[in-house]
Amino acid sequence: VQVPEGFTAVMSATSWEKQEDNTFVFKMSQPIPSYLIALAVGDIVSADVGPRSRVWAEPCLIEAAKKEYDGVIEEFLAVGEKLFGPYVWGRYDILFMPPSFPFGGMENPCLTFLTPCLLAGDRSLVDVIIHEISHSWFGNLVTNATWGEFWLNEGFTMYAQRRISTEVYGSAYTCLEAATGRALLRQHMDNTGEDHPLNKLRVVIEPGFSLFLGVNPDDTYNETPYEKGYCFVSYLAHLVGDQSKFDAFLQAYVNRFKFQSITADDTLGFFLEYFPELKEKGVDSIPGFEFDRWLNTPGWPPYLPDLSPGDQLMKPADELAELWAANSLNMEAIEAVDITAWRTYQLVYFLDRVLQKSPLPEG
Repeated sequence: VQVPEGFTAVMSATSWEKQEDNTFVFKMSQPIPSYLIALAVGDIVSADVGPRSRVWAEPCLIEAAKKEYDGVIEEFLAVGEKLFGPYVWGRYDILFMPPSFPFGGMENPCLTFLTPCLLAGDRSLVDVIIHEISHSWFGNLVTNATWGEFWLNEGFTMYAQRRISTEVYGSAYTCLEAATGRALLRQHMDNTGEDHPLNKLRVVIEPGFSLFLGVNPDDTYNETPYEKGYCFVSYLAHLVGDQSKFDAFLQAYVNRFKFQSITADDTLGFFLEYFPELKEKGVDSIPGFEFDRWLNTPGWPPYLPDLSPGDQLMKPADELAELWAANSLNMEAIEAVDITAWRTYQLVYFLDRVLQKSPLPEG
């Protein structure tokens, strides 16, 4: 890739080399799906933040990026490797995109794209990168074969993200974050209607499907594959009943299907093969929780994981939301609540609760 002088090219590649005439040569030694091929060019510089990680950013942002993420990525990667097996991509670098970048992050292998909005200055948002790191195993290494089963990427990644988060921050914080995700799913299904055909995990995408359903194809990217998918993976863990055994299954799952694009039938077939005692019990057809219902029936998840360990963090936010939603505001009581030490997701959860109690008018 040849670029003008003063510019640098970066790619989702395992190696790169700068040659004469400002030409950059890249090599990706691992097979990847086409949607993970990424290229960026700009006035960017880099700084190391770990033994296998660096941040890329415009010169005006590089110091802030280094300060925010120095040492953080390696901690998350190490936990991910302990849970899900070796990190096979070599480096894990981050490129901070322009503010117009329309997503929080994009998990391109070796080079995640991130919004600069995450440079909070106090590391309060660094855990957002855990989701993109989790894609290193679920999505990048084991990939959904069709976008109609996007939950195979995102549901497993949400589960992996929350497993890493639990190891690093504890179950209370992870359950708090999961509660904000559940609230997003509730808002989405309230807005679309639970029976909307996109509110199932297996969406049949074929020519003309969006016209037939009367939906915008962009709407297929919603909370359902993320949060309902997370609930399904959590249900599978619930069936196993032992966290260490389910963690071992996830490692075996990644090892079995790495560098492949697979279907939900592949995933669930392997699950029943790995746990023959569950297959013998017929767990795939328990009334109300049938695997077929999970995949093919729109609506609210049949199973919700227990988030009560987060009560200690949610209760203060609930109490403050009650004060704000009261018919008569008690400003003295409101001002007495100290939120300076609250975690980011406590604030998000509080705002969600206020909106639930006093929703904005339609439109």
